Formats: sequence, structure tokens, C-alpha cells
Amino acid sequence: MKRIGGDQMQVRQLTGQTGTEFSDIDARDISAADFAVIKEAWLSRCVVVIRDQHLSEAELCAFSRRFGELEPPPASEARRREEEAAEMWIISNVIENGEPIGALGSGEAEWHTDMSYIAAPPSAPVLYGREVVTDGGRTWFANMYAALADMPPDLRAAITGREANHDSTYTSAGDLRKGMAEVQDVSRAPGARHPIVRRHPVTGRDALYLGRRTNGWIVGMDVAESDLLLDRLWDWCTQDRYAYAHSWTPDDLLIWDNRATIHRREAFDAAARRVMWRCQVKDSAAIRDSETIRERATIRERATPLPS
Repeated sequence: MKRIGGDQMQVRQLTGQTGTEFSDIDARDISAADFAVIKEAWLSRCVVVIRDQHLSEAELCAFSRRFGELEPPPASEARRREEEAAEMWIISNVIENGEPIGALGSGEAEWHTDMSYIAAPPSAPVLYGREVVTDGGRTWFANMYAALADMPPDLRAAITGREANHDSTYTSAGDLRKGMAEVQDVSRAPGARHPIVRRHPVTGRDALYLGRRTNGWIVGMDVAESDLLLDRLWDWCTQDRYAYAHSWTPDDLLIWDNRATIHRREAFDAAARRVMWRCQVKDSAAIRDSETIRERATIRERATPLPS
């Protein structure tokens, strides 16, 4: 443990490659210098843990906005909130008056990248543990920089220049999204296509980029061949040596780089109460890239002569 800024913020590395813990700091009042340290840890070590925070909904959103503009919550999870906290939503298994107060229940959530099924996924999920469980419910993170850097040459060669389709049909908890149909052919699944190896828009480092295994497909490959390669990729990148498992304590605040990690949640007792508040930070660089791609496509379409 070391201190930064005199007798204030304490900093501890969580594993050799992944995760930095900060304590003795108030997320409601972080100086520009201390926030720069936190942001650098987020970019370089992928996961930031800030202990013992006491935030209102509006204060969580205000802290999250320091990383960038926030995504609105999914339409299915939108709740009436004060304007200052309109972007916050709840992850919970709690039922009140016969209705869930949040999303994703108590089951296991598979390894995934948040919202990778859209063209410009968020850069930073921010998760705040309001009520946590002591048995199960850990959140695991895998470092995709490290997994790619150590990858066997033949596996790296097999994915170089390839894209994968990230299915939008199911949630990370395995639930069919409202309005979606069961996927019969993964090569026709709805979703977004992303390079399997992506260059991080801020750090400039290459990272493996995977959404979730369910209905994954490597574009242009035979489905059976794609499945074999994807199975090998998932076996490789989810090894314990690339992982950090976070055991929640009350009032933990977590931020991770959604462009350089995958994560999952352990199941827990459905009778236990778990209430998490969440914000998602937009990836402005990815949004610019996706808009440029769309603009180029539109220009090409306009330049294509109409058939006579």
C-alpha cells in the first residue's frame, strides 16, 4: 500500500497485471490530480476499485461523468429518477410488490463485454455496491491485453484480420431480450461486428476483443470451424492467470475498461438481497469511428451508379 497526495489517497495493486485499489478518498470530492491517477490506473490496469464510498444516485452519476458522457439505461430498465440521475439503473435480484427493482437477477452472468452487440460499446461501466452478498456474487475480470500478448503464434495468426459477430439476442444472464427470436443460425444472428484484435483508441495497445460466447460467430468462416476457434479463444483468455475476482464489500465502487477486459458474475442465493447501482460511460472514440464508417458507406452508396 502506498500513499499519493500527502496523507490522503492510498493505492494498492490487486494482481500482477490487473486491478488497482484506492482507499481514503471520497468520490464526491476528488481533486483533478487524484482523478488523473485513478484514470491512469483504469487505462493501464483495466480495473479500479474505490473502497467505502457513500453516494447518492446523483453523486454516482456525477462521478461517472468525469470519465465521459453517460449512456441512457436500456428502455426495459428505465425508471423515473431525478434529472441528475437519469442515466443510472439498477442491477438486483430484489422483488418488491411482485416486481423486480432491477435487472439480471441472481444467476450466473457469463463472460462478456458490456453492450458489444452495438457499433460503439461503452468505454467504462461504473458499478456501486449498495447491498452485497457474502456468499457468491463475485465479479471476475480477465485482462485482454495480457491474454493477447501471451497468445500462441498459431492462435494469433488464426484471428489476425478477422471480425466476430456479437449477438444481441440474449443478455449476459442468458435471458432472451424483449422482441428477439431464438437464434437458429449463428451466422445470421443480429448484432454488431468487431475486429477480434482491436487497437485501444486511447492507450494504442492491442487487445483481444470478445463479447460473449453464446451465438458468437467469426465472420466468413464455416460455423463449425468458427466454433472450434472461438472455443479455443475462450479457453485461452479466461485462464486464472489473466483474471481478478472481486469479492464485494458494502459501498465498493468499481470502474473497468470495457475495451480491454471481459467480465462475469458468479451466481448467489436468490433469497439474499443484492442491490447494485450502475452507469455506463460512452466511448467517444468508438462513436466517432462508427460514424465515420457509416459516412463512408453512405458516400459509397451515393457514388454507385443506379442500374439502368
